[in-house]
Amino acid sequence: MYDQLMIGKQTGFSLIEVLIGSIFLAIGLLAVGGLQITSIRGNSFSGNLMQATYAAQDGLEFLRSISLDHASLTEGDHDDSDVTVSGIVFNRSYSIIPNDNLRTINYTVTWNDGKNHTLTFSTIRFQ
Repeated sequence: MYDQLMIGKQTGFSLIEVLIGSIFLAIGLLAVGGLQITSIRGNSFSGNLMQATYAAQDGLEFLRSISLDHASLTEGDHDDSDVTVSGIVFNRSYSIIPNDNLRTINYTVTWNDGKNHTLTFSTIRFQ
């Protein structure tokens, strides 16, 4: 009699329940994997943006420290030296725009890490 009662009350997971649980687990793991890839790409771009910012700040600090009659501060477009960091080439250039007693300096850094990116800083110097 005890055996007959236990047969009807057996509990556990059926194959369908295990399959559904495995599907939910797989979907969750794929979502976490996608987030991880997005995070790695974002960190890579952030590092490149930081290096471009350092390159632009370095160039601007030099241009702000030299005398106003220096050849680097003549009107027009100027190429600055390229900087390579971790295999990425950062192209640096700047333009000088005179306006009465002011000179506007637009400093631009471009790089390609699979996509083209541009970063521009501007400053004004008084003559």
